[in-house]
Amino acid sequence: MSESREETFRRLYADHFDAVLGFALRRTDRPEDAADVTADTFLVAWRRLAHVPGDADTRPWLYGVARRVLANHRRGDHRRSALGDRLRRELAAAMPDCSDEVVQRADVTAAMRRLSARDQEVLELHLWEGLEPREIADVLGLTTVVVRPRLSRARARLRDLLGNDPAPPGHLPSRHPQLTRKEQP
Repeated sequence: MSESREETFRRLYADHFDAVLGFALRRTDRPEDAADVTADTFLVAWRRLAHVPGDADTRPWLYGVARRVLANHRRGDHRRSALGDRLRRELAAAMPDCSDEVVQRADVTAAMRRLSARDQEVLELHLWEGLEPREIADVLGLTTVVVRPRLSRARARLRDLLGNDPAPPGHLPSRHPQLTRKEQP
């Protein structure tokens, strides 16, 4: 009685898995890559089970398959790396360096945390959400007469904490002239 296809493959896998994995481990930088090469090698073996040579020639045949699978993986890695490099170059050309803005945003955020919750709320609504005092009054359920001085005092406290005239995170300084101190004559 002859073995079923599944039994033949199980025997092939059990007899040669360690050898194929060792072959792949010696030729890759990461164990995960070796595991992928090994899995793909046995996938090819399953699909071409009728073409797998007998006993003495089985391991060299599997090594040949593993070698071709490894070459395919390396080509794929190279294509992905080249694509990543190209995308990074295109992104760098399309997007300005915003590291200064990130530092400024961190400074403003840290200073905001030092303000009272009331000051934070009114400033966040004004600076980050772009709301005018009338709109802030609607959000907070207050009158504009209450919001305007509260906003003015909160801006002054934030300026004192920062020691300068901050630009709101994500905005250019020129877009919010209301943050700047009035120059003394």
